[in-house]
Amino acid sequence: MSTAIALLSGGLDSATAAALALEDGQRVIGLSFDYGQRHRRELDAAARIADQLGLAEHHTISVNLAAWGGSALTDSSIAVPRDGVQADVIPSTYVPGRNTVFIAIGLSLAEARGAERLVLGVNAVDYSGYPDCRPDYLEAFQRLADLASKAGREGHGSRLWAPLVEWSKTRIVQEALRLGVPIADTWSCYSGGDQPCGVCDSCRIRDAALIEAGRPDLASPAAQR
Repeated sequence: MSTAIALLSGGLDSATAAALALEDGQRVIGLSFDYGQRHRRELDAAARIADQLGLAEHHTISVNLAAWGGSALTDSSIAVPRDGVQADVIPSTYVPGRNTVFIAIGLSLAEARGAERLVLGVNAVDYSGYPDCRPDYLEAFQRLADLASKAGREGHGSRLWAPLVEWSKTRIVQEALRLGVPIADTWSCYSGGDQPCGVCDSCRIRDAALIEAGRPDLASPAAQR
């Protein structure tokens, strides 16, 4: 059985990508990051998902990106957008260098464990326009990964696998339902409250997809009113 490392944020997308890797017959190791995020409930969600999906291992690594802020997700002085985002403007919820740091660490674990894949839940369709969630970014990082590792230079480096990158959020929800992903236990809200706010960009995209997929019961309380 081949091994895959799945970056597990605690959200719907990364959980679905991990479940797809399991369905593909891979032994999946989960990797999560405590990066100083305001919405720390996602770390608890990641642990629950790893357990419920039956991942072989689950690791949480501390990388304090909040030390220098620069994002609404790591700096409480920056407001989380609640009125939508402009089509061509990268919003304040973008965390500088986040996926670059996460993927680099994931590739380190993948090479150490001889993993064939690094599973990513990134999505370039129903998302907030982040530069590190786009196909051209992933293609460039793959080239770097092949040059930067012993395994890559020897021709058997890990492949970045982002099965959801061009899927709509509704399709992701449908696949999550088919795969038995515990959607109710995932956490995607950018706010740090006790329940999803229902108004941040992440909540609104997720709620709309759940409603379209026929599962409004799994949407945020605000969307169910």
